Amino acid sequence: MGKYHFIAIGGIGMSGLAKYLLEDGHTVTGSDISDSKYIDKLKELGATVTIGHSADNVPDGAIVVVSSAIRQNNPELVRANEMGLKIYHRSDMLREIAEMAQKGIEKKCFIGFSGTHGKTTTSGLASYVLEKADLKPSFVDGGIVPELNTNAQHKSGKYFIAELDESDGTIIKYSPDILVINNIEEDHLDFYKNGMSDLIKTFEQEISKSEKVLVNNDNNGVRKLSGNFITFGLNNADYMAKNIIYSKEFTSFDFYYREKLLANIIIQVAGIHNVYNALAVATAFCEAGINIDEVKSYFKDFTGMGRRFQKVCEINGIQVYDDYAHHPTEIKATLDAAAQKFGKANVVAVFQPHRYTRLKSLWEDFKSSFDNAGRLIVTDVYAASEDPIEEINSARFVSELKRAEYYSGSIEEVAKKLLPTLDKKNVVIGLGAGTITNLGKSLQKFVLV
Repeated sequence: MGKYHFIAIGGIGMSGLAKYLLEDGHTVTGSDISDSKYIDKLKELGATVTIGHSADNVPDGAIVVVSSAIRQNNPELVRANEMGLKIYHRSDMLREIAEMAQKGIEKKCFIGFSGTHGKTTTSGLASYVLEKADLKPSFVDGGIVPELNTNAQHKSGKYFIAELDESDGTIIKYSPDILVINNIEEDHLDFYKNGMSDLIKTFEQEISKSEKVLVNNDNNGVRKLSGNFITFGLNNADYMAKNIIYSKEFTSFDFYYREKLLANIIIQVAGIHNVYNALAVATAFCEAGINIDEVKSYFKDFTGMGRRFQKVCEINGIQVYDDYAHHPTEIKATLDAAAQKFGKANVVAVFQPHRYTRLKSLWEDFKSSFDNAGRLIVTDVYAASEDPIEEINSARFVSELKRAEYYSGSIEEVAKKLLPTLDKKNVVIGLGAGTITNLGKSLQKFVLV
């Protein structure tokens, strides 16, 4: 068994990798700048975790795992290089875990979910359904799976599920047995300097390493790919969702393979994007040899991933939701689902732009993403370590939208200003990948004052 040391072990991605390794019998140590619930769980599983970064934390003979956020002058990374230890980016660690699963005694089928949007939800849904069906999946997902209360696990079943991230090009490191591509749209343009053409090249490299490729045939970006694919979609695809019925509580559709009805699938997560997500997972199951009749009933119990249209609190009848959406398409999908469920007039969207580069490159697309919000508040940009860009700011963005309101300052300051303007009919949805996730807690704080 191996020995691994994680620098910044407490994040959602790094902690999932560490948890998987612990459950697979490996030795794990790590460090972080502060404690977290993820670190507590790792300690329960036997990890040794130190709060604070120090060269003394690095053990002899370990493989050291880092994320892109770790700077070269980090004292633990400096010491690891001095000691001549192997340094793995977290994508290298996930690749090694996947290869262990594929080539080990158990020989698991590796199903990788990818795409600009939906990869966390599809990987989480697949993991949830297989676990509830007692198929004992192993998985490393990008968020906490509901009810299972974890983002990763190692078990004895035949399937290994993972979310494959394209944001920094590391997706090309993996060789899944089944690759699912939900969609491809322009994003992460700080990395993909030539936009869509660079994204397509990256996905085509990954396609060449995958045994079987499943694609959403309705997505314009996906149609730019070249290759022989198994398709899913609402129109002209191998696997199709037909006869979609929406209600406030559930959505149902008939799942077809060509002209053959395979199952009726019911989901409780709202929106057409979640029909596509469920369709992608059902298609992957069929191509992996899983009997859809044996697992279909568990789709309806899935309540969504953490930070995906997640209800976080209710304050005097005001419902507050948190959503990770930070791309125009994701925001539109979330607000469409909210309007379907609650009525457009009741929806109060609080949008925190994530990164100056994203706001700049998708400026016009963002402006047309909020049609299904009855009211829109825009906060300051969450920089995510980027330097400001001249004239790319929330005040100017709001001035061009006209109907939006600009609330400056911290999320606590935003919450303090927002709360007195709400009534019990409102449904507040925080949108973004930064500190906006604290909106619900901040609103509760001012109710208690």
